[in-house]
Amino acid sequence: MAGSTRSFVKRSILVSSFAFIFATGLTACSDKADHEGTRILHIGNVGEPFSLDPHQASGTWENRILGDMFMGLVTDNAAGEPIPGMATSWTTSADGLVWTFKLRDAKWSDGHAVSAHDFVYAWQRLFSNRPPAKYASLLFLLKNSEDIFNGRKPAAELGARAIDDKTLEVTLTNPAPYLPGLMTHYTSFPIPKHVVEKLGNEWIKPANIVVNGAFKLTEWSANDFVHVVKNPEFFDAANVCLNELYYYPTHDDTAAERRVKTGALDVQTNFSGSRRAQIDRTMPGYARVSPYIATTYYIFNTRKAPFDNPKVREALSLAVDREFITNEILKGGQQPAYSLVPPGIIDYESGKVAQSWRTLDRAQRLARARQLLAEAGYGPDKPLHFGYSYRNSGDNPRVAPVVQQNWRDIGPWVSVDLTGTDVQLHYEKLRQGDFEVGDAGWVADFNDARSFLYNFFTQAGQMNYGKYSNPAYDTLVNQSDQERNAERRTALMLDAERVAIEDDAIAPIYFYTNRNLVNPRVTGWVDNANDYHRSRFLCTREAQTTTK
Repeated sequence: MAGSTRSFVKRSILVSSFAFIFATGLTACSDKADHEGTRILHIGNVGEPFSLDPHQASGTWENRILGDMFMGLVTDNAAGEPIPGMATSWTTSADGLVWTFKLRDAKWSDGHAVSAHDFVYAWQRLFSNRPPAKYASLLFLLKNSEDIFNGRKPAAELGARAIDDKTLEVTLTNPAPYLPGLMTHYTSFPIPKHVVEKLGNEWIKPANIVVNGAFKLTEWSANDFVHVVKNPEFFDAANVCLNELYYYPTHDDTAAERRVKTGALDVQTNFSGSRRAQIDRTMPGYARVSPYIATTYYIFNTRKAPFDNPKVREALSLAVDREFITNEILKGGQQPAYSLVPPGIIDYESGKVAQSWRTLDRAQRLARARQLLAEAGYGPDKPLHFGYSYRNSGDNPRVAPVVQQNWRDIGPWVSVDLTGTDVQLHYEKLRQGDFEVGDAGWVADFNDARSFLYNFFTQAGQMNYGKYSNPAYDTLVNQSDQERNAERRTALMLDAERVAIEDDAIAPIYFYTNRNLVNPRVTGWVDNANDYHRSRFLCTREAQTTTK
């Protein structure tokens, strides 16, 4: 998408990235005047935010902005690993159900103290506000949260209480060893009680917003840019190099690549793998590629015929030529996926569970797909026609016609309509069930297999896009939640994944790599499997030079 003139008035910039002392060993940059934009960063962010309210967001493009403006009990370091955030320490009861967090001295951007009451208020709102929070089910492990969300109990009965201003007690429904990682997610962020009680949902507007993170929203020009500036009240502001950030919805990777090349963007958070060789020739040192704990999959709307039939789902999954897509179209190091949970997940055996037919060759897979559709009643006398919806960003528009042909290869009586949609709108349609077959990507919210199993849990609500529901699956996930022995917990999660794969709840397509274009003048950027790059750790060579 072409940027407006105003978007780049301050551009000469280069900025990006300040290295936090412990993460990179670089000296913190001072708050001297910004000379020629050396402390301004322009970021290609792929999608347009739906909301910057932590309770209404649901995408990685929103996470990048929210993670710069807010901080939860736990946060991410420069390498994307959990470290203390608003909490300086925490303890856990013997049964793993009660966690007590001690909070640091920190302020909201208006000077009010951040307190344990802000967390309690935020979480009560998460489960009781209307419209309902899209991602509320991610925190259903808080005691009574699901009953509150469904109107069966008052918000005051949530398993979270402020013992005092600096002490937060959290009570869970089941042990959760992954809780510190989960507490880095934006659904767990505090919100300023004193502001939201006064302004309601209007609190998120640039003129009203109050944050506790390193940067504060000043302007949001829809479908153009989001502009944030350094928050002087942030507890670690002295170690934040950058003064301003601009985020742009860059749906067109090729156009964004050109903007990086001309210096209009410092960072682009995706690029086509097929462009890698050309990028390395024309922009040496810009391409950053590393493993990513994320999966692309195709989701079936199980509430609509014929996708309520597992034979139809399996047939369509069989026909997708994953090897061709990854090797000939994507060319970015992505790996064909025949299971849900990607490599890189801690204490899990990714790939141990996989589709039983993965060893079949292409011809055998297509023959099996024809047989399954015939058993479901489809063939020359009863054609199968359906719609496939995909994200109109990145490589997805290039993959869509390939998949369309893959399905046609089953037989001339299979026809598919393609619909490409803006990322934000596409995911909203998935949440609302307004699709037949759709593509989706899932990035780990925390490094645990539970983050991926969550998507197909009946309780996941809107985030269970296809509304898949199997009591056996739910039981296994619930049992894994209650299991404190790590090996037995892993075994239960593997069994749950096996149920979903055998049901063809989804069609796993490929495991991601994260691919960023980063101007070499940006410092503090650390490649990591989460692809988290909080801007408070970033700086530029020029900015560092001015401090010497």
